[in-house]
Amino acid sequence: MWCAAIAAAQTPAAVRTPVPSEPVVVSTDHPRLLLRPARLRLLRRERERTSMRWQQFFTLMAGHAPMPEPGLAQALYYQVAEDADAGRAAIAWALGAAADLRQQALVFDWCQDLLSEAQKRDLTARMVKGMTQTPSDESVPAVRSRVLAAVALFDHVPDAPRRELERAVHGWWEGRMAPALNAGRNVIPRDDAYGLYELLHVIRDNTNLDLRESARAFFKDYPIAHLLSYYPAVFPAPENDYYIGAEPRIEEPDLRLAAASRAADMAMVAFDTNALESQMLQGWLMHDRFLMRSTFATPYEFLWANPYQPGLSYYHAPLAWHPAGSGELFARSSWEDSAAWFGLFRGVMQVFEGGHVRAVDGARSPAPVLLGPAAVCFARTSRKFRVMVEQGGAVYLVGLDPGHTYQVEVDDEEMFEADSDRGGILAVEVPAGKEVGVRIREQGLRP
Repeated sequence: MWCAAIAAAQTPAAVRTPVPSEPVVVSTDHPRLLLRPARLRLLRRERERTSMRWQQFFTLMAGHAPMPEPGLAQALYYQVAEDADAGRAAIAWALGAAADLRQQALVFDWCQDLLSEAQKRDLTARMVKGMTQTPSDESVPAVRSRVLAAVALFDHVPDAPRRELERAVHGWWEGRMAPALNAGRNVIPRDDAYGLYELLHVIRDNTNLDLRESARAFFKDYPIAHLLSYYPAVFPAPENDYYIGAEPRIEEPDLRLAAASRAADMAMVAFDTNALESQMLQGWLMHDRFLMRSTFATPYEFLWANPYQPGLSYYHAPLAWHPAGSGELFARSSWEDSAAWFGLFRGVMQVFEGGHVRAVDGARSPAPVLLGPAAVCFARTSRKFRVMVEQGGAVYLVGLDPGHTYQVEVDDEEMFEADSDRGGILAVEVPAGKEVGVRIREQGLRP
């Protein structure tokens, strides 16, 4: 019962789809950014219970460990532990030369009752300057930071915050991002997932606008897509284990990106606790070996993790993800760490097997990649394949001409026509458990 009550309390009673030209208004009290009352109560209960995540955060802060994001860490510690010294340290940092706009917004919002009038004026001026000096930067992190500043400052400055929120919601999101997502274009790099969810949380928490409603199909699949885009094997970092998200360049894992990816997963669950996809993602997250303990990651682990939220086994999640028109494909043979994996994303193809990832060149006649319920066939070099899949899966033909119509024939079935997507991918369902032949040719050509 208590778990369900927390989940309900963290979901706004009513959210709305943005309406073009409708004013975007903030009417909430401080703290507004990510620490709305239900989440702050949960974090303070974690302190009272001396949970593992609180103990880790407390140990770093009490030991004066150098934190890579001191504004975030000190201001969060102030809000949860009600330690005024930490709050004053956060303010001093935010007024320094090295402060960034996002952390300034968090400090301004979370330490509002500690700011003197002079400090408030100074920090407000710095944030307005940071919010207005680079309006042409429309990357997810830049827009997120400006939105956080605009929400924090909304009733402190007359016009700049209102204009920024109107530009972000109606111009950037409704005018550019949502139409692109609905058209199947990948305009949100994987590494921007955390910034995206900070923005979604802050907009919904303070305006009751759910930006996901403008791109429902994308966001319904997004948690599973994020889950499938991890390489299968565990990476043992010094502080804790990580799963590593797929990157176009094959190089040593960036542990900050790995931490941000896990934080994004937790923020997704917190955004929609009742969704089936979120519950499977929660089942993936709640294993102690992945609890983040680095100085960079610990504040995010404490802020977002909810060990009381029920989860479902991710073994029930689909093993392949290829939304219509997306041009991307992720598939794996199982949910075991030893699974084989295939990814086609951001113009590259990769295979992960035996603990190693390698690039795939579809023009060099590679054999099909067999992944249990899925198979990937490289149609750039061959138009005839013999494959076998399990559990009623699919054969994914990759390397075709994008947006082209093909004739497809599967053994013992009638020929049919199908269109490849913007990435040159065509999915073909085949009978499970037996080897079949698959043949393709361009429409109008003879066999």
